Amino acid sequence: MNRIWSKTANHFSNVTHQSEFQSKVLSLCKHGRLKEALQILDSEPIVPLDPSLYSPILQLCIDSKAKKEGRLVHEHLLRNGFHSDLYLNTKLIIFYAKTGDVENARLMFDNMPQRSVVSWTAMISGYSQNGYSKEALEFFSVMHQSGVKANQFTYGSVLRACTSVMCLERGKQIQGCIVKSRFWEDLFVQSALVDFHSKCGMMEDARFLFEKLEKRDVVCWNAVIGGYALQGLADDSFGMFRLMLNEGMMPDHFSFGSLLRACSGNKLFTKVDQIHGFIVHLGFQAHGIVNGSLIDAYAKCGSVRSARLVYDFMREKDLISCTALITGYAREGTYSGDALDLFFDMYRMGMGVDDVVLCSMLNICANIASLSLGRQIHALALKNQPNYDTAMGNALIDMYAKSGEIEDTKCAFDEMREKNVISWTSLITGYGKHGYGEKAMELFEKMKHIGLKPNDVTFLSVLFACSHTGLTKKGWECFNSMITEYNINPRDKHYSCMVDLFARRGQLEEAYDLVYKMNVQPNASLWGAILGASKIHGSTSLGEVAARHLFDLEPENSVNYVVLAGIYAQAGLWEDAWKTRKLIEDRGMKKKPGFSFVQDTTKEIPLLLETN
Repeated sequence: MNRIWSKTANHFSNVTHQSEFQSKVLSLCKHGRLKEALQILDSEPIVPLDPSLYSPILQLCIDSKAKKEGRLVHEHLLRNGFHSDLYLNTKLIIFYAKTGDVENARLMFDNMPQRSVVSWTAMISGYSQNGYSKEALEFFSVMHQSGVKANQFTYGSVLRACTSVMCLERGKQIQGCIVKSRFWEDLFVQSALVDFHSKCGMMEDARFLFEKLEKRDVVCWNAVIGGYALQGLADDSFGMFRLMLNEGMMPDHFSFGSLLRACSGNKLFTKVDQIHGFIVHLGFQAHGIVNGSLIDAYAKCGSVRSARLVYDFMREKDLISCTALITGYAREGTYSGDALDLFFDMYRMGMGVDDVVLCSMLNICANIASLSLGRQIHALALKNQPNYDTAMGNALIDMYAKSGEIEDTKCAFDEMREKNVISWTSLITGYGKHGYGEKAMELFEKMKHIGLKPNDVTFLSVLFACSHTGLTKKGWECFNSMITEYNINPRDKHYSCMVDLFARRGQLEEAYDLVYKMNVQPNASLWGAILGASKIHGSTSLGEVAARHLFDLEPENSVNYVVLAGIYAQAGLWEDAWKTRKLIEDRGMKKKPGFSFVQDTTKEIPLLLETN
């Protein structure tokens, strides 16, 4: 009897201890104290744990993107024999996907003894959220072939993947599957369909689906408002926002983000100001995403000062707002010092950096030709993300090319896993600007050979390269090929390159004829090229014609008067030269002094010397 009583008492004691232990862990998780929860978990190895205890810990790791702690929980699960638990394995897939480790997420999925629709969806969502849209679509096909029926979240994730790669046909096929399923009237799925059509540019289809909805939430409204904003249809975007308010639906931070995108795309500064007032009125001014959108909108409308004021009034600075302001500085091109100071502050505060801010900083380094800082940003990019994306690769090519490091430019190009037309064009531009015309042409031919279609900017870079290296015949062939073979209408910049191409070779009559035969209005750049060539080759009559046009287009530009005076002086027409220079004095013009950007090469900028 005593033995039975002793066993019962011990069992009761263990149950009580286990209950207290689990309550303590759950309480710590509830308050976000992850490390303390893990310490308690490791301190009680003898307690038989309930599998459900791991769920809140893993969720906390997912929410805080705690990579190290999540892996420790995974190891703890394996040690305690929970390697085959369906729910926890699915949770681990979500954890690895949310922290960007898609490889380990897939490994978890492949090793699962059994899988549910939630497991498949977690993997599809993981691929989609991490930019592996094609893999997400392939995985969905495998799931479909395996006979697993999708749920509403599966459809939402796979539609997001279709949106990312603008795969309209595949999205319509998935829409067909949705129509046949029981999720056709599900609001989450319908919102995803509206978002898919709107972001793929099919606004009529998106609006049709939206109008058919019996119930609409803020997500549906945001999908249409955002779709119009993305397509540059600012008036339609604002119209939908007013309609949303009239129907009593309160906007959220995504609504304001879409509206501000519509303003910035059309440079509607007054509208941005009005929306800013509305944001303050509704109490969204403390929201990080809204502030980031405001900073971005003001900067894109040309008011970097207003963008800075929004940033300065923020109580807590975050990565989104810092990135938006640095990107604005980089776009404006005249705030390099402010951008550098802000970036150093970010780095010292341990705020972290993302690809967007690193690309912006590389653009700034390119504009100020700061090779030393550019190399440090490159090192930081490799440290944060060794397999950087195409945008980062393009920014590196541009930075090294503008800094005159052609070998490093070529290395950055060669190291890219995926190259787009911008990558090839950037390297062609680098070769052209540094006098490697033949290499630029070889690269251009190679680009066409692999089946990549050049755009108007590519042709502009090729024509520039031909112009600066005397490849007149090849330049003329490329110009004609652009029009006849690729159906690209020349812009004024293309004509400027062609005029410069002829003018540098002394073919002034051909250059003059091209100006009169082209289908765009001649601008100052075109006449400036002819004026400069007239001075080099001593053509007084053509120089006078070009100068007259320039005086009409740029009456306050003293340089044109100085060049014409130089042409007269070369021809011995001293009285005409004196009269032309006298015009500068009579009209109160001053010759702009030349200037150079000087950087102290003996002083390094110690960006990466501090570690956090």
